[in-house]
Amino acid sequence: MSRISQPWPPVEVEPATVHPEAPKQGSHLGIHFGECFGCGDEIEAGLHLHSTVGEGTTVYSKFTVTSAHQGAPGLAHGGLLACAFDEALGSTVGNLLRRPAVTGKLETDFLRPVPVGSTLYIATKLDGIAGRKIYVSADGRLDAEDGPVAVRARALFVRVEFEHFSTHGDPEALQKLAAAHEKAKRAREWDINP
Repeated sequence: MSRISQPWPPVEVEPATVHPEAPKQGSHLGIHFGECFGCGDEIEAGLHLHSTVGEGTTVYSKFTVTSAHQGAPGLAHGGLLACAFDEALGSTVGNLLRRPAVTGKLETDFLRPVPVGSTLYIATKLDGIAGRKIYVSADGRLDAEDGPVAVRARALFVRVEFEHFSTHGDPEALQKLAAAHEKAKRAREWDINP
């Protein structure tokens, strides 16, 4: 049985243009929120996904699958892999476009098992924009940037205003995030070797 792939993006799009204040090529993308399951460092069983800006509209991410991430014995849980791609795709949108956006649709194709102890290298690219809709896709390779493709994903993100988060998010978590950003901003102001 062969897979029939639908055209991507499914609509006519404008090319995605990287925001002038986006992190430059080679920049490591930091944690956007310490309690984020995807990139945060405060959740022990989290993914601890690390990302770096690539050339053009590309971001490279990676994470190592631990026993806390397994579904079948010794293999990564498929839902957890979808979570990793959601984080990588969303990080690409947020960091390169500098626009708040949320996942509208996420498709994943699982091509081979991802064993516990392996590292998944995810290459994400912005595919285009149609109004508020942002299209992005990624390949996840096993144990090396040029390893075999284990998972592919593509997603539709929808641009939102900040009120989306302040209306629907946890006020205490939002205050914690604001305090962390203010602390980081003050640290940058005093950094004599930026």
